[in-house]
Amino acid sequence: MKKKLWIALGIVAVLLLIFVFFGGSKDDGEAIIEVKVKSGSFKVEVNTTGELQAENSTKILGPSGLRMIRIWNVKISSLIPEGSVVDSGEWVATLDKTEATDKLKDIESEIEVKQTRYTNSLLDTTLELRGLRDNLINLEYALEESKIKLEQSKFEPPATIRQEEINLSKAKRTFAQALESYKVKVEQANAKMQEVNIQLNKELRNRENVAKVLGKFEVMAPKPGMVIYKRDWNGNKLKEGGQINAWDPVVAELPDLSQMMSKTFVNEIDISKVSEGQVVSIGVDAFPELQFDGVVTSVANIGEQLPGGDAKVFEVLIKMNSTDSLLKPAMTTNNSILISAFESVLSLPIEAVFGNDSINWVYQSAGLSQFKQQVMVGVANENEIIIEKGLIKGDVVMMSVPEKSEKLELKSFEEK
Repeated sequence: MKKKLWIALGIVAVLLLIFVFFGGSKDDGEAIIEVKVKSGSFKVEVNTTGELQAENSTKILGPSGLRMIRIWNVKISSLIPEGSVVDSGEWVATLDKTEATDKLKDIESEIEVKQTRYTNSLLDTTLELRGLRDNLINLEYALEESKIKLEQSKFEPPATIRQEEINLSKAKRTFAQALESYKVKVEQANAKMQEVNIQLNKELRNRENVAKVLGKFEVMAPKPGMVIYKRDWNGNKLKEGGQINAWDPVVAELPDLSQMMSKTFVNEIDISKVSEGQVVSIGVDAFPELQFDGVVTSVANIGEQLPGGDAKVFEVLIKMNSTDSLLKPAMTTNNSILISAFESVLSLPIEAVFGNDSINWVYQSAGLSQFKQQVMVGVANENEIIIEKGLIKGDVVMMSVPEKSEKLELKSFEEK
């Protein structure tokens, strides 16, 4: 009977030991999880979220002459729903004509003023020149009279003859001066009329320019396609009530859906890994069953801070090698940019590898004992890391730090 009791106690003790080392838990009640070293292919990728856009598109423009008529911003009164398919020449948007119409009224008023000024100048000039011409005629008569008097005085005393000669000279000089003054007045009148006429013609041209621009406030599609709203520098889409400006009067775009690309942003930590020509696997959130191949075509040299974000990011453009009729601009994409790939390598989850500035190790068990195994690691991706030395395929390691880890033996590569 005592023998059976001792056997039972021994079994209980063994079970307790097994429970402690294999089925027990850490102080925080979390079970120890183990994982095997696996062998196979290994990819290092940068994963980002992006947005579909057409590689090429045709811009739908508002009036191109806004700067010419000194209008800097124009409000959109109405706008066709985004995604609408239009034909060439079909209506897309209507712009608010208020400012341009007011400007046209001001010009009309100014034209009336200039026309009145032109008419008055013409009348004044006509009257003034007529008076000068009448004076010239009178002076010419006076000159003829002086000539006649001089001829009649040839039988008079010399003093009388001399006086008539002086009178004739004065008459000639007065007529010559009046004639020269008349010529100057004619030139002045012509210059004045030309100036008034130039001002009038300028206002007439302004009226013509404003009227021509006003005729373009109904925005039409330049070609067939699907309408996609323009985005501003802040990423917001243009909408009714929004404004276009004179320097960039784009209302919307007609994307070429036969060539698509994904526009994405990579954080500053990963951007050094990304370069043109890298292969990309592209998924579309709206159609999880679709998968596309692509290639990085552009990597920004200067970072930017997106609205609502704190970190600096860099714009990356990815050209898709193929497309599908289901794809539409602005759909969300998930992009896996392949940085490097390895075949037949050992790897572990990153959480299973520990270390300090000098060495790395994993935690393993041998029977009822535990130890630290030194490992040499290679590159890592978001979830796993390559094990170059210290383990073999199928080795089991712990995913968490065991109790009293600081007292565990560290085994080097040579002891493996």
